Amino acid sequence: MREVNARSLFDVKQTTGVTLSVCLPARNEEATIGPIVHAIRASLMSSVPLVDEIVVVDDGSTDGTAAVATAAGARVVAEATILPDLEPGTGKGNALWKSLYACEGDIVCWFDADVRNFRAEAVMSLVRPLLEYPQVVLSKAYYRRPLDDAPTGGGRVTELVARPLLSLLFPKIADIIQPLAGEYAGRREALEAVPFVEGWGVEFGLLVDLVERFGRDAIAQVDLGTRWHRNKPLEALGPQALAILVTALRRADLVLDDATPELVRADADGCEFVPVEVRERPPMLSVAEYRARFHNA
Repeated sequence: MREVNARSLFDVKQTTGVTLSVCLPARNEEATIGPIVHAIRASLMSSVPLVDEIVVVDDGSTDGTAAVATAAGARVVAEATILPDLEPGTGKGNALWKSLYACEGDIVCWFDADVRNFRAEAVMSLVRPLLEYPQVVLSKAYYRRPLDDAPTGGGRVTELVARPLLSLLFPKIADIIQPLAGEYAGRREALEAVPFVEGWGVEFGLLVDLVERFGRDAIAQVDLGTRWHRNKPLEALGPQALAILVTALRRADLVLDDATPELVRADADGCEFVPVEVRERPPMLSVAEYRARFHNA
């Protein structure tokens, strides 16, 4: 991770006049959410006021996630209370989409809430391209993901699904190191203009849509070193893979319907049919409540 200085970034931020929100979408992350919020507040709000707010979008947690995050100093918003008059949605992408309304910053920086070795320097590294280069609209993290006791091996869906899809269907962005990385920062003016896939396809969809709209040079990549996440067992990765596949095929105009696909799990005892969330939220700019709040329209 390239060394950056909080004070120098704050000075750049002051000259541009932008505001910065750090958002943590979370579901049952009681064990890790507190240290993450505390690290950001201590280094980037109390010591140097680079970050203007920390928002935790609590996506239906049944543990103490909300209480722990609040105690650590975050503003916690329940997903169900954001734009409640709209049709309900599900999945990480839905929480990210709603966070555009919940957060107030001109730049929104999303971090995973299950990282066990979080450092505040990650925020500085991720927002730096957006503060220093006006043409950049999305700053995308990449990192090494240990798997169990091995130093690498995480990110299996990236290597087996996302990277082949980019190579075949979207070769101009095949150089993106971790297209499915869930930690990235973007300019509100860009994020509000594109749709969000509700489920696991959200990162793939955002990447393709933002490049299509703003060009490849609008995407920066940032090395965040090694990230210790919770890894899913192999048999649990099928729904993620299918969501990403559908998202890619839709953007390549190869799948045009909006039906909910089902992953078929088959063994000697029979078949299990698992519905996979692939609905899409429209660009936030199309939502009247959002325009009224952020554009006085």
